[in-house]
Amino acid sequence: MVRADARFAAARGPSYATKMITRPRTLAHGVVLRPVALADAAALACAYAANRDHLRPWEPRRPDGFETTEGQAARLTGLLELRDAGRAMPWVLDAGDEGIAGIVNLNNVVRGAFHSAQLGYWVAAARAGRGLGTAAVEAACDLAGEELGLHRIEAGTVTTNAASRRVLEKCGFERIGTAPRYLHIDGAWRDHYLFQRILNDRAPR
Repeated sequence: MVRADARFAAARGPSYATKMITRPRTLAHGVVLRPVALADAAALACAYAANRDHLRPWEPRRPDGFETTEGQAARLTGLLELRDAGRAMPWVLDAGDEGIAGIVNLNNVVRGAFHSAQLGYWVAAARAGRGLGTAAVEAACDLAGEELGLHRIEAGTVTTNAASRRVLEKCGFERIGTAPRYLHIDGAWRDHYLFQRILNDRAPR
């Protein structure tokens, strides 16, 4: 699981509308990567509740009500507003009758001379270790470069999260540094390794 922070939230520059990505993409084992919708609130609440222990070491402490349909609806409303403003692109990993198997987000999209975003993702415990995370991150990078026109993606992992580090390395991310006490994760400020992947060298649009 990879978290994305908000360091660049104040450096957005001009307002850009994120091109709407509507086409689903089939990943490993028949799971579909598709844009999240407000109607996913109940399924996301179930997914977060089912994966509470699996996600706890890599996530911030969640407020009361987070694992409810109402809590997820409120979160999704804000996330979709960010998408419509060109500042985020959120997806879910749709496993059909088995529910939601994870999420992928491109957060803090910054245009101008930067043309960059930050990656966040997680995969359900029942699907971990089967290549789904790698397939999802690779698809998100492809869409970020080709459909959103981004130049690079940044990601950070808690230094003890070897599984997410391997996913990033398989997907062509290179480690660019270590950030001490970078994010407040599972009740404490945690050191993170920082990674980036250069998607292309096109000039900014």
